Amino acid sequence: MQEQHETTSWRNWLAVGVLGVGSFAIVTTELAPIGILSSIANDLGENEAKVGLIVTGYAWIAAVAALLSATMLGRIPRKPLLGSLMLVLALSSAAAAVSTTFPALFGARIIGAIAHGAFWAMIGTLGAQIVPARYVGVATSIIFGGVSAASVLGVPLAGMIGHHEGWKTAFGVIAVLSFLTAAAIMFSVPRVSAAAPVGRQALFAIVRNPTFVRIYGATACAITAHFAAFTYIEPLLAEGLRIEPNALYTLLLAFGLAGLLGNVMTGVFVDRYLKPLVLGSLALMAICLAGLGALGANADLIAVGILLMGWGIGVAAVFVGFQTWILRTAGDAALPASAIYVAIFNAAIGTGALLGAVVISFTELAGLVVIAAIALAGSIVPVLLLSAPAVTLAPAE
Repeated sequence: MQEQHETTSWRNWLAVGVLGVGSFAIVTTELAPIGILSSIANDLGENEAKVGLIVTGYAWIAAVAALLSATMLGRIPRKPLLGSLMLVLALSSAAAAVSTTFPALFGARIIGAIAHGAFWAMIGTLGAQIVPARYVGVATSIIFGGVSAASVLGVPLAGMIGHHEGWKTAFGVIAVLSFLTAAAIMFSVPRVSAAAPVGRQALFAIVRNPTFVRIYGATACAITAHFAAFTYIEPLLAEGLRIEPNALYTLLLAFGLAGLLGNVMTGVFVDRYLKPLVLGSLALMAICLAGLGALGANADLIAVGILLMGWGIGVAAVFVGFQTWILRTAGDAALPASAIYVAIFNAAIGTGALLGAVVISFTELAGLVVIAAIALAGSIVPVLLLSAPAVTLAPAE
């Protein structure tokens, strides 16, 4: 790890911002089909359940890639590695944009998924390498704020582009964003010493640690529950609550903007109040999802909007909060701990999408979000059993 100085240049903070854009790009790539699932299915002549595999399959492949990258790519310098991985992601989205068959689209997605898992696992520890220790919480909030921003804002934006211009255009826009991010990484990210490859013993040591087991368990439960509901947010609003298309995308945009607000709030409070922040956010998500499940057809738009915004704020804080908790707890074992976290997170995305499909096969969409709310409430239990990790706070100016 490179020496950390008391002051950090503007270029280092620019790199942190670029990595945040990078995490936004990769997770938007992963989740974009959620907002355009119907369009893809209709255009390719497939049913929505089959097309949903491009979310589930992508997530599971990314999970495996995250673990393999920690053991195989550790010695490669971070700057060229991250730039190359982002370029592969860009090419994957470009290939998806010109696909005319489901196998071609699925193949393009698989290539991107491999790069996705490796990229996310590697950026997990980079913030701690390019800013002083007392600013790691802020840097992590910025870098992984892109993850939550993609979930709550990238999906509705991709959906709006797909609705007005077609799903291929949506993938094309993501490809352009990824190309630009790859170039920005090569300009802004400083040279950082590569770490030694992570051995299997290091991975086993992490999963045998009770603290990590609880964090990973809470993550798996919360993220699976969130994506079981979020994967079907479009039909929930359109079919379950009878929201008109124009109002639907406005509501999704409000959900996204609330998520950005959640990112800002997390950056302010994460260093001093990590555990209360995570607990409160999980509770907020559970309450809002239960509320959405209780609403009937032709529900009041203001009520729907308030509940969606609460959900967006909560999930943004949860995404960043769990990642920050892992990095603070891991110390020098940050790379293997982060790789396992990324693998669990992505596996939970795929599992949530799949379980959501199973649940709605025997209940209504409203029932799905209520079940997700119950699971989110259950994820509070392992967090309650954890002690908040120590942190070095920035001194007052």
